[in-house]
Amino acid sequence: MRRRGFLSGVGAIAGLAVFSQVPLEGTALAAPALRGGAYPFTLGIASGDPTPDGVVLWTRLAPDPFSPDGGMPTSAVPVDWQLGLDENMRKVVRQGTVSALPELAHSVHVEVDGLEPERHYYYRFRYRGDVSEVGRTRTAPPEHGGPGALSFAFASCQDWTHGYYAAYRSMAEEDLDLVVHLGDYVYEYGVPADGGLRKVPTPDVLRDGPRDLDRWRMQYALYKSDPDLQRTHARFPWLVTWDDHEVANDYAGAYGPIDANRAAAYKAWYEHQPVRRRSLPRADGSLQLHGRTNWGRLAQIDLLDTRQYRSAPPCGWGEAPACAAGDDPAKGTMLGAAQERWLLDGLRASKARWNVIATSVMMARLDHDGPTGDIIWHDAWDGYPASRRAITDTFVSAKVRNPILVAGDWHSTFVNDIHQDFDRPDSPVVATEFVGTSITTNGDDEVYGPYYGPMIKWNPHIKFFDGDRRGYVTCRVDRHQWRTDLRMVPTVSRPDAAAATFASFVVEDRRPGAIRI
Repeated sequence: MRRRGFLSGVGAIAGLAVFSQVPLEGTALAAPALRGGAYPFTLGIASGDPTPDGVVLWTRLAPDPFSPDGGMPTSAVPVDWQLGLDENMRKVVRQGTVSALPELAHSVHVEVDGLEPERHYYYRFRYRGDVSEVGRTRTAPPEHGGPGALSFAFASCQDWTHGYYAAYRSMAEEDLDLVVHLGDYVYEYGVPADGGLRKVPTPDVLRDGPRDLDRWRMQYALYKSDPDLQRTHARFPWLVTWDDHEVANDYAGAYGPIDANRAAAYKAWYEHQPVRRRSLPRADGSLQLHGRTNWGRLAQIDLLDTRQYRSAPPCGWGEAPACAAGDDPAKGTMLGAAQERWLLDGLRASKARWNVIATSVMMARLDHDGPTGDIIWHDAWDGYPASRRAITDTFVSAKVRNPILVAGDWHSTFVNDIHQDFDRPDSPVVATEFVGTSITTNGDDEVYGPYYGPMIKWNPHIKFFDGDRRGYVTCRVDRHQWRTDLRMVPTVSRPDAAAATFASFVVEDRRPGAIRI
């Protein structure tokens, strides 16, 4: 479909999606029968974006996920949902029926409010006689609640063809309040017949990479078919942002208009994530992704969108020398003016003990060639030093308490001191950064250890580096201390490979910089 026609359709969908949240009379027992009586909840269930009084519940009806219509009728259909206090769903406290629209791939985003703060709930969906599994979610602490505790994991970069999601199998067994996903939830590449490292047959329709909405939906369906990813979604509420591979490698969103393929990719992302109506695609194909989650007074989590509003890097693409233009905020931006203002205003106003910035790409400098040159990687904050300095200067001027950055993208693990100004190595350390490795991407190959390893000696602010292990990161926070455990799996060639803690670090209240324990 041409861009103009596709975008006009996107604009009409917003109104329909709002209507889909209006409660319906009756139940889903009378919904249309599916072809062959197939099970509709093949992609699992999820929850996300918890607040003190609410949460988003998600599912998508897709009995035949690799057909263009997902195996569903071409009309809206009713879906029942329930929220209860117990896993057996004997104490149902909220329930309703909503429309699943073909225009949104029969996905459902139920925004439940009026709940009690800091409480676990259980939920499920029904279509005709089929009932989904029961998921568990929770609400955030009250907005003005005193410092308590928070446990969350963060992850990124999960190329389905590069291995099994063994890391998610271990993550699902942890005692967590949240999962934060930092992007590359899917990749834009075609899928081989043997499933890549998984060595399982895949449908022929997946050979070429996504270039239209139907194919993007199939890509998400493939990834979401993984049982360990489904289980982790069903166990915890998620906060979700994206990086580049949800569209195209290393793209800068503000560098050119949103074409039909990018609009389709954005729309499919919305259809498959547990996010609120504020993230519905707009008439021009864009959507709002960034947002703020407060965990009482303990933590403020600012989830950033580092792709959609990013300008072309002012000093060149990829691996290239730094230049003076990078220090001019008028010549390049990572976040765009509106999002940057939102972030800085929120940091200045924050009363939280820990201020977490969840960003897809690494903020710390990575000098590639030491004193012999000035080569850096421009598809990270290094390519936008003026944007980075606006944040680090605000840490200082606003006396932001305990800034912590969590990031993904690099398929490697870094623990970094963040200086106020990386051009002045003697400038104060103002924040701490943890960069997690990939869930699967790069498989069991040794790629970035040999590549980045020799550079580490030129970057004394990098306190830990590992380039060749897969896994995720768990963070446990209380009023006195932040603890990070780097959770690694020995291989992604088996779904049952258990994660173990490879290294642990703590950050003390009001003392930036991680200490290995």
